[in-house]
Amino acid sequence: MRFLSSLLVLFVASSISAADLKVGVVDMTKAFTEYYKTKDASSKMKGNKDKAMSEMNERFATYKNLLNEAQDPILTQEGRAKAGAEFQDKLKEARALEQEINEFQQRRSMQLKQEEMQLQKGLYDEIVAVVKDKSKSSGYDLVFDKSGVSMTTVPVLLYYKDATEFTDEVIVELNKNAP
Repeated sequence: MRFLSSLLVLFVASSISAADLKVGVVDMTKAFTEYYKTKDASSKMKGNKDKAMSEMNERFATYKNLLNEAQDPILTQEGRAKAGAEFQDKLKEARALEQEINEFQQRRSMQLKQEEMQLQKGLYDEIVAVVKDKSKSSGYDLVFDKSGVSMTTVPVLLYYKDATEFTDEVIVELNKNAP
C-alpha cells in the first residue's frame, strides 16, 4: 500500500516541474512526543493502569486469603470431618474467583488498550489538522512525515534537498494553549 502511494507521489511530482513544487517535511513522532496533550494523556493512562493494578492486587489478596483459609490445619478428627465440606466450598469459591480474576484481567487489559488507542488517534488527528493548516497557509504542494518507516522498517523519506522542515512550527502551534 505504501509502495503504491509512493509511486503515485513520484508520478505527481514528476509531472509538476521542480520549480513549481513546494515540499514540506514534518517529524510526526517528534510533534506527537512534544505535544503537551500527549504528556497529559500519558499521565492519565498511567493513572488508569495503576488503578487497574490496584484492583487486581485486591482480587489477588482476596484469592490468597481464601486459599489460606481453606488450608488451615484442623487438629481434631471431629473438626476435620466438619471442615471437609467447608474446605470443598472454599475450594469451589477459590476456583470461581480465579476464573473471575482471569476474565477481569483480560477485559481490563483490552479496555486500557482501546482507551490508549483512542487517545492517541485523537491526538494524532489534532496534529494532522495543524500540519494541514500550516501546509495550506505556507503553500506546500506535498508534505512528508520524515519519521515514517516502510514495512521493512526502512525510512520512507531517505533524502530531501529543497523541502522545508517545519516540525518546530507545528509544535509551537500545538502548544500555544498549553497551561
